[in-house]
Amino acid sequence: MTTPPSEAAAGETTGGVRTLLRIEGVTLFVGMTVLYGVWGGSWWIYAALFFVPDLSFLAYLAGPRAGAAFYNAMHTYMLPLILSFVGFGMALPLTLSISMIWMAHIGIDRALGFGLKYDAGFGFTHLGRIGKAAQG
Repeated sequence: MTTPPSEAAAGETTGGVRTLLRIEGVTLFVGMTVLYGVWGGSWWIYAALFFVPDLSFLAYLAGPRAGAAFYNAMHTYMLPLILSFVGFGMALPLTLSISMIWMAHIGIDRALGFGLKYDAGFGFTHLGRIGKAAQG
């Protein structure tokens, strides 16, 4: 049974919608990883760049508001999609490879429940609370 929005924590996705978003993440991760393999991208580059978007959590050193804004910018589909359009339009293979790796990273994050962040802190995401925030 899906929890009605009024019963969920403010801004938190619950129930079937949350499950669907996590399945969507798995689909994006698998799809981008398979496409990267078909594309013939270097697995060394894939391994080296896969966790680069997570360096954005360092912005939390400037506070939760700045941290959430920068983390979210690096974990939405907009920038890697723009990068893929540029890479495709200008025939830039490395740019396309980077965009696929970036989207695969976002996909696995979503699948694991690491959603976009709220200003309340790193543990408060649109897919629910994580870490210490989930215990509190």
